Amino acid sequence: MRSDQMKKGLERAPHRALLKALNLTDEEISRPIIGIANSYNEVIPGHNRLNELVQAVKDGVRITGGTPLEFNTIGVCDGIAMGHKGMKYSLVSRELIADSVEIMCNAYPFDGLVTICNCDKIVPGMMMAMLRLNIPSVMVSGGPMMAGRINHKTVDLISVFEGVGARNADKISDDDLKLLENHACPGTGSCAGMFTANSMNCLSEALGLSLPGNGTIPAVSARRMRLAKTAGMKVMELLRKDIKPRDIATIKAFKNAMRVEMALGSSTNTVLHLPAIANEAGIKLDLDMFNKISETTPNLCRLSPAGKQHIEDLDLAGGIPAVMSELNRKNLIDTTLITANGTTVKENIKHAVNHDPEVIRPVESPYSPDGGLSILFGSLAPQGAVVKKSAVDEKMMVREAVAKVFDSEDDAMKAIMGKKIKKGDIVVVRYEGPKGGPGMREMLGPTAAIAGEGLDKDVALITDGRFSGGTRGAAIGHVSPEAQDGGPIAIVKDGDRVKIDIPNKKLDLLVSEKEIKKRLKTWKQPEYKVKEGCLARYAKSVTSASTGAIFKKD
Repeated sequence: MRSDQMKKGLERAPHRALLKALNLTDEEISRPIIGIANSYNEVIPGHNRLNELVQAVKDGVRITGGTPLEFNTIGVCDGIAMGHKGMKYSLVSRELIADSVEIMCNAYPFDGLVTICNCDKIVPGMMMAMLRLNIPSVMVSGGPMMAGRINHKTVDLISVFEGVGARNADKISDDDLKLLENHACPGTGSCAGMFTANSMNCLSEALGLSLPGNGTIPAVSARRMRLAKTAGMKVMELLRKDIKPRDIATIKAFKNAMRVEMALGSSTNTVLHLPAIANEAGIKLDLDMFNKISETTPNLCRLSPAGKQHIEDLDLAGGIPAVMSELNRKNLIDTTLITANGTTVKENIKHAVNHDPEVIRPVESPYSPDGGLSILFGSLAPQGAVVKKSAVDEKMMVREAVAKVFDSEDDAMKAIMGKKIKKGDIVVVRYEGPKGGPGMREMLGPTAAIAGEGLDKDVALITDGRFSGGTRGAAIGHVSPEAQDGGPIAIVKDGDRVKIDIPNKKLDLLVSEKEIKKRLKTWKQPEYKVKEGCLARYAKSVTSASTGAIFKKD
């Protein structure tokens, strides 16, 4: 066993003495030792039940003859970090989480690993660690929050963000906004729509690194606790069968996940995270691959923010197994692949039923014949940009308009709240990329304010930063190369015309090639915004959003 490195033999008597100080018996020390990576804290609503899940996982490990040992990681709630300096640290935390799990699992050579997490960067950070370590592993999420309700109408966190814009436009009252604030987030779990956290939890299931139900079973359900207990048992089965994460998360498995991603119309942030997770296994996912898979994958779901339904509705409809089963009816899923369940995809979905064709459209009658995300290329984004196509109004699919340019999210937000953005404008926000931000802040505030003021069908926002999974409208992010690296977005001027053509996957600055070259020649790279601490180190180490904002190899 891997753990023998710290517990077996004459020389390890001191090590065993320390383990016995933890109240472990000789019998427990002799068993396989399973690391439990718990991202619990008291700051994230999606995490405040994780300690209960940990106990269930430990029970499952012990039932099947293992010894669980728990440790913790950090976590950032994007919602609470939004709109201030804290948001610069969210994407940065993904790397720190992966590093911290790697450190713990090598300092203490566990035989297996269960990661227990929720929310935006913690889930991909945990999956990155699983593939990096490549020891038998299962991921367990804390599960989605239930939607809130006001007068029989469902609401969620995005309703509050958009409520701010609506209040600023005098469309609702202070009392209306307070009502949203009090009811939108009714309890524990990751925010209720197809936002980044739930997108990544669903994709972990499609990828095979978590068990069926992981993405959709509500946080408050007893099924979630049983899933956690089963995960503790399954990691022991994976250990006995010697099935490791890289046996599961192959290139074919990533293609399955990307199919599900397009069928769900998931968060644009998945285009950052899937390549970063794949990179840990030595697999390259380029942006062209996302477009190619999107072209042949029907969009079957329109959950909030693209529609009125929520993750609890997807769960009742049959969850990810039902989505995969629908896709499989057109042979779009590889069902031969092994999963963390110890069985193949075929076994996982063979009893799946689509209980609600209003939530999961039959594959013959999708919302659209292609996927919910699109990657755009052109003179403004030579290396690509991403948009959640399924959440864009039809009349914004093709738009040519004048740019209003801002060198930070804060300046853009002031202009939006100051009612300086008018119908037909294209808002360009730059120097918010992985290096320029640094940390690639999530811009739910500006996009929600635009939507709340009723401008989401008339105003586009383009940025080298990123958006929340809860963003709707013509919000185009991850523009690469970013401004800090001298990408064309750095030389856009107020009054320049920009053309968005989502059906043809184009994003162009309507300035002559000669003029673009002239401007780029005179452009000078500004100093990094942060000069000390982990943000400064991050800015110098991180690569482009087009590569998943991974760290440089050297």
